Amino acid sequence: MNLAKLMIPKCSTACLQENSSVRQGLEIMRRHGYTAIPVLNEKGLYMGSVTEGDFLRHIMRVGSTDLKDHERYLVKDIFRPDFCEALPINANEEEVISVALNQNYVPIVDGRNCLSGIVTRKAVIQYLSDRNRELAKQEAI
Repeated sequence: MNLAKLMIPKCSTACLQENSSVRQGLEIMRRHGYTAIPVLNEKGLYMGSVTEGDFLRHIMRVGSTDLKDHERYLVKDIFRPDFCEALPINANEEEVISVALNQNYVPIVDGRNCLSGIVTRKAVIQYLSDRNRELAKQEAI
């Protein structure tokens, strides 16, 4: 499995900085329609992911849906660093499949733990489907 071929590069992926306001996070989440977004520090290191549930728990805690009320809170205070395990670019197929079973996407990091991109669960399933189709064709010959 060549992760570089399956991966959506970082430049094509919505990301949040850990020092972004919760309001900025909510706006990006709404604009892109994602259920989870990678969180990076100021050096581009992958810190974890923030989810709709994280935002919902925050809104319930604050007790307001007015976006202005969420400008003073930071994403680093609401996201779960242990959510959405990242894998290195050289991860093997079994690792990718195992992680993708439990997450909508797999963050891919370089040797410095900087986010390189993401591999979606859909891309993994499509890859496996295409590979099985090719194997079936070869067996038929």
